[in-house]
Amino acid sequence: MSKARELAELGAVYDSGALSNRNLLINGAMQVNQRGTQTVNASATTGYGPDRFRLNAGGGIDNFVGTIAQDSDVPSGSGFSNSLKITTTTAENAISAGEYIYLHQTIEAQNLQQLAYGTSSAKKVTLSFWVKSTITGTFAVGLYKPDSTSQIHNKTYTINSASTWEYKTITYEANTLSGGAIANDNGAGIEVAWHLAVGSTYKGTDTSSGWANYAAATWGTGQGTDAVITTTNATFQITGVQLELGTEATPFEHRSFGQELALCQRYYQDNDASTMGIGSAYAANAWNYKRVIQFGIMRATPSVAYDNGTAGTWQSGSSDYGVGPKTSAFSHLYSKSSGAILDIYIGTGGIQFRLDAEL
Repeated sequence: MSKARELAELGAVYDSGALSNRNLLINGAMQVNQRGTQTVNASATTGYGPDRFRLNAGGGIDNFVGTIAQDSDVPSGSGFSNSLKITTTTAENAISAGEYIYLHQTIEAQNLQQLAYGTSSAKKVTLSFWVKSTITGTFAVGLYKPDSTSQIHNKTYTINSASTWEYKTITYEANTLSGGAIANDNGAGIEVAWHLAVGSTYKGTDTSSGWANYAAATWGTGQGTDAVITTTNATFQITGVQLELGTEATPFEHRSFGQELALCQRYYQDNDASTMGIGSAYAANAWNYKRVIQFGIMRATPSVAYDNGTAGTWQSGSSDYGVGPKTSAFSHLYSKSSGAILDIYIGTGGIQFRLDAEL
């Protein structure tokens, strides 16, 4: 076979997409897990598992209690080491009309400009992933575009065998609709949503053939089972998640842990200022020390929380921004162009900072 023909066939397989940086999603192999296991219920209706993947519950969920976590169970021989696992520890009695639960990742808008949405040159995309659940049946998974004109495109897949890893590929049509453009900014571009329970308010209008303007009845149409959420000890797992240009699912793009961590830290950073060994420190007095900390550049000025220690005063030069890490002080000390440089007196217990700039 000639080299030209080889390249032509390879181009066809990859549908003119890049041979690297193909995956529009971050942490699809579930490598990075900064937050650990989180619980979702009626009082805490959202929680992250492996970074960038969030479980949302709403619309009156009352009995449901579930966890979202990193797990070591993976498809045999797949090359993956981790999966995302949702476990229903307390079942919802039934899914009422306004209830919904879904897993999703939101992609930053400026990372999606190559899709050319809203024009005649718009591109198709293909989603691929491994899935395993104790519940079989038909599940909906959709693309939702909140930017400007809200639009949606849902499709379905079937889990055929309980507690068995299955590989799924789904191709979504190009969005040529008026209002389909995705702004070139750091806001939400497309949300990829795996539905787990959908009340009647949020289904009934079919968008499986292509993109449509969003209405409540378009949200989860196609979801055929709510049993993951209404069955105690039911589980749902995914790994090897990839979204890419074109109509073919290519082999999963494995990135190094360091690459995935850096991508995740644009949206969330969980750092222990007393032990992480970055910046510099020197004694300020008998009970605390002063540390200059360099955080990475994030998507936007993050919200900040802290625990595990006693914080002193946040300072920048001669300016004093008050006691304790808090958003008002942090915003003075954080630069979106160069990252955060915190000049802070830290108590002997140390501080664990949680910086959140998620979409």
